[in-house]
Amino acid sequence: MKYLLKSEKPKMVEDLKSLIESYSVVGILDMHKIPTKQAQKMRERLRNVAAFKMARKSLLKRALETTKPRLVEKLSGEPALILSKENPFKLYKILRENRIPAAAKVNDIATKDIIIPKGPTPIPPGPAISGLQKIGLKTTVQQGKIAILQDKVAAKAGEPINTDIVNVLNLLKMEPMEIGLELIAVIEGDTVYDKSILDIDTEDYVNGILLATQQAISLSLNTGYLIPETAAAAVQKAYLEAKALCTAADIIEKDFVDSVLSKAEMQAKTLQKAAKL
Repeated sequence: MKYLLKSEKPKMVEDLKSLIESYSVVGILDMHKIPTKQAQKMRERLRNVAAFKMARKSLLKRALETTKPRLVEKLSGEPALILSKENPFKLYKILRENRIPAAAKVNDIATKDIIIPKGPTPIPPGPAISGLQKIGLKTTVQQGKIAILQDKVAAKAGEPINTDIVNVLNLLKMEPMEIGLELIAVIEGDTVYDKSILDIDTEDYVNGILLATQQAISLSLNTGYLIPETAAAAVQKAYLEAKALCTAADIIEKDFVDSVLSKAEMQAKTLQKAAKL
């Protein structure tokens, strides 16, 4: 981050204010532990979706105090601004879907099973074999290179990754971890959305709406409390119930006479068969 002279800080704060006020959605990111290379890649991926601005926490705080004061308390870690015109939920989803691969570090927690696949490697035989075998890999030499004979779960989801595993993963140039921009909170209008609110499963959310709709329709029909959305279904339900009643009770009514006659015909045939026995 560029060092600013004391005389340059007021202009930096004004520039930040102007930038914040030009976007409908403003969020706080925590850039802690995100390597510069990966951060640049993610910013490039998302350049058509959002703008990013890094500055010292004290300068961000001063800019937010007069523009988005409710975000000030969300500043933590190594903060940066994310600015967009997408709605907050879509923005969070885009960030989550644009995580990039990264190498594992000692004591990282595996987010999913880390599987080292069987097959040839570009590694020549030598000291590397003992390192591979140290974590339980079965190896051989094929065409002058080390080959792994069977898949191996090096670390299960939720487990810490130890030094021996990290060394092997680096040796195989595997990047089993994911790095993403960590959105702490975002404000749109006067509403602040924390990460816990934004982190929703879209499929579960849609299924919940469908279930609620079905239950509301069922309640409306079963209680006779009609609304425009259920009126047609209520009329159809009433028609079918009236038809069933007339058919069961042999009530001759012009709209249902065919059903009553069909029932009588079936009963007559049943009696005729019984009489022949």
